Amino acid sequence: MPAFDPRVTPARADLAAKALEGKVRAARYVEGRLYEVVDPQAPLRPEPRPDAPLATEALAGERVTIYDANAEGWAWGQLAADGYVGWLSGNALAEPGAPPTHKVTVPRTLVFPGPSIRLPPSQALPFGARLAVARAQGRFAVTRSGAYVPDIHLAPIDVYEPDFVAVAERFVGAPYLWGGKTVLGLDCSGLVQIALTACGMACPRDSDMQEATLGKSVAAAAADLAGLRRGDLIFWNGHVGIMRDGASLLHANAFHMAVVAEPVAEAVARIRGAGDEITSVRRI
Repeated sequence: MPAFDPRVTPARADLAAKALEGKVRAARYVEGRLYEVVDPQAPLRPEPRPDAPLATEALAGERVTIYDANAEGWAWGQLAADGYVGWLSGNALAEPGAPPTHKVTVPRTLVFPGPSIRLPPSQALPFGARLAVARAQGRFAVTRSGAYVPDIHLAPIDVYEPDFVAVAERFVGAPYLWGGKTVLGLDCSGLVQIALTACGMACPRDSDMQEATLGKSVAAAAADLAGLRRGDLIFWNGHVGIMRDGASLLHANAFHMAVVAEPVAEAVARIRGAGDEITSVRRI
């Protein structure tokens, strides 16, 4: 049988998605059940324990197909948005509600229990979170669950940002977090994914997947930094950055432990000093 990437294939030795029967080997095959992420962000981990590494995060309003659950409250499934597979807390999930109508367009917005900003917020939603709005009341969008969100922080689900680099720039200063996808912490490929997704472009989760599928290769730019343009993606082994203009690179990185914009020549020299060279430049 062909090999499948376990990051995006809902299959284990003991259990796999019914749709994979005959394609992967497993002791049994099950139909999944659709759920919705109801926490602002839900950590997805490769193992069902809270101290397991963070693989990625699912955001409020995302759908996930669950194939298994254990007695400790963990659910194993696959995210609908990018296909990533792993374990989430069952407490972060609920039966799907009404389809989302709007999404958050600022790094973080507050959710209020009533139509007043003087009320204690009940929740904070990250950029890209999705919600079902039932009606407008003053300057608030009122969700189907009765929560109040500043309408200036939302856009209809089918309205897209025009410039993914400008989206990424909003996260300058956010802390670096392996597997993170919000302003509270995100990694290099998470930054690329949320920026491109905001512009209506499908984007896989990890940098190697992004390098293999996004845009077209620009060999000349990889060889000559002078040929780089705004929006070019520069890849190293395990790392990706976004060209902010012809001379500066925007990236979430562990050297600064933050999302920063820095001269691309400095970043290339520093990474070269650590033993890594540019593997490719991709132009969207």
